Amino acid sequence: MRMLIQKFMAVLLGITMFATSVLACSRALWNTDGHAVTVGRNMDWINDMAVDFFVIPRGIERDGLVGPNSVKWKSKYGQLALVREGAGVVDGVNEKGLAGHMLWLGASDYGARDLNRPAMSLGVWLQYCLDNFASVAEVAAAFEKDPFQIVTTKFDGLKASTHLAFEDSTGDSVIIEYQNGKPKVYHNRKHTVMTNDPVFSKQLEKLANYKGFGGNDPLPGSSAAADRFVRAAYYLQGLPKASNNRESVAYIFSVMRNVSQPFSEIDLKAIVSGQPHNSPTRWRTVIDLTNGNFYYESTLSPNIIWVNFKELDFSTTSGLRKMDLQGDNLIGDSTKGFKPAKGFSVLKPE
Repeated sequence: MRMLIQKFMAVLLGITMFATSVLACSRALWNTDGHAVTVGRNMDWINDMAVDFFVIPRGIERDGLVGPNSVKWKSKYGQLALVREGAGVVDGVNEKGLAGHMLWLGASDYGARDLNRPAMSLGVWLQYCLDNFASVAEVAAAFEKDPFQIVTTKFDGLKASTHLAFEDSTGDSVIIEYQNGKPKVYHNRKHTVMTNDPVFSKQLEKLANYKGFGGNDPLPGSSAAADRFVRAAYYLQGLPKASNNRESVAYIFSVMRNVSQPFSEIDLKAIVSGQPHNSPTRWRTVIDLTNGNFYYESTLSPNIIWVNFKELDFSTTSGLRKMDLQGDNLIGDSTKGFKPAKGFSVLKPE
């Protein structure tokens, strides 16, 4: 099946709608009612999206990987990250409690490369932010200044096109998208949901059409990104008050499962036409930013595991460590399950 899908992807590369609708992820932040600040994220993709946990220490010299005028930096903060080999960090939290998530946005426009400006590969964009910023406010302030260009390339045969969401332990939130070659920064505690296309401002406009948000339209039920956006927002605002941390984690998991997608045959005709389709949910995460627990659930496993990032050693001398998530023997608290690792490859322009 995977080889068949890849063949179809190669044929369909020239179809813009396919590229804008194929990756269907969701993020939801629960930052109200005085409980632990918790955020959930689904990873949906038509191919396998295997990831592993990495503990990445602070103090590492990095490069933007785009050749001349690449951004260079030394990481200030260590991080616990989910890494897709060949892509890089796609989800993570740093030692200061800043969490970040990379989701697909086909409408992204990074602009033409200007060699007179500093730039970095899309594959290190999220890691750069977790390396350098301690809070959402710092992320927002940095990108409001348009500090550098993002350079993209192909991923799984498609032109990579993403936006980022961040939250911190105060419940603050920011979403960053590139439009017309410039970063668009949406900084507000109320920006608790992010899915995919259209751009965030259009998602907010659509949300206002539904009951509970100012309009009269009933709750939508398709797998389209705009429909998942509405459902996540609706169920977030209806969550009961959590009486303990266990409940707050369970409640946000329930929202993420509601906007998940089941396994089924891939409907390539629907993808090509831009209609709602099924990109199965491969895994989901919930991060408890108040207490430091990072939960991971594979849809191929009955088990949930978690790591307490407040108990990890991020010192420069601690070294890179990895937890292999592809086996079936992990369950529960896995904070002590890391082993030394050599590294991982990231997405970079050809």
